[in-house]
Amino acid sequence: MFKFLELPKYIINEFTAQAKKYCVCVPVINEGDKIRKQLERMTVAKISDYADIIICDGGSNDDSLNREFLQANHVSVLLTKQDTGKLSAQLRMGYYYALNNRSYAGIVTIDGNNKDSVESILSIIEKLDDGYDLIQGSRFIPGGKAVNTPLIRHLAVKFIHIPAISHIAGFKYTDTTNGFRGYSRKFLEDSRVEPFRKIFDSYELLAYLSVRAPQLDYKVTEVPVCRSYPPKGKIPTKISFVKGNSKLLSILNDLYKHKYDPE
Repeated sequence: MFKFLELPKYIINEFTAQAKKYCVCVPVINEGDKIRKQLERMTVAKISDYADIIICDGGSNDDSLNREFLQANHVSVLLTKQDTGKLSAQLRMGYYYALNNRSYAGIVTIDGNNKDSVESILSIIEKLDDGYDLIQGSRFIPGGKAVNTPLIRHLAVKFIHIPAISHIAGFKYTDTTNGFRGYSRKFLEDSRVEPFRKIFDSYELLAYLSVRAPQLDYKVTEVPVCRSYPPKGKIPTKISFVKGNSKLLSILNDLYKHKYDPE
């Protein structure tokens, strides 16, 4: 199925068998109380009635992913990376498990830092049912909300990342750094995509898939979501101001040069 199958080493803890048509992959690493509060919110929203929940752990050591707590909040699977790599490695791990070990028709991804409107998962699932192949969550369309977004980040997203991704993709996105989105199995399994390559290590995979879907004429749309930052204190993100943002700019340059296109 895949010409390239470069996966990190990981441990599988299955709590339940596949029960739903779709799954929600939640990448986390040492999110502490944030992931616990998010899972409790997902329980209140009854997300497990519509999709299986898969935690894609990058190697947390803060005891936030206590097995009993996960099971009490309807988590179906815990995948724990035992290898190098950052966010994209976690997503490669989760997406491959969802496509290979189980037979989900589509995957929803939402960060595990309690910033996103978990209720919007249902809107993404509805779009998957409608035949869309990439559904991007957007804070900047009617119905969406961007709460307490740091000014420098807001400006960078609005005036650098969104225009660049939209230009390269040939699709007018309104939000591009938001990892809250959905993908169809058909898109991820297309031989012209090849998402399971080691070149996707940090933040490359999300940006690449945003570009690749419109380039291959897959059905792409956006749904309104809310992303909330705390009014004060440390910003809940793994992207450092200098090194992280420089990496994002480097990824944009590589996308423009088609560096991530399969051979």
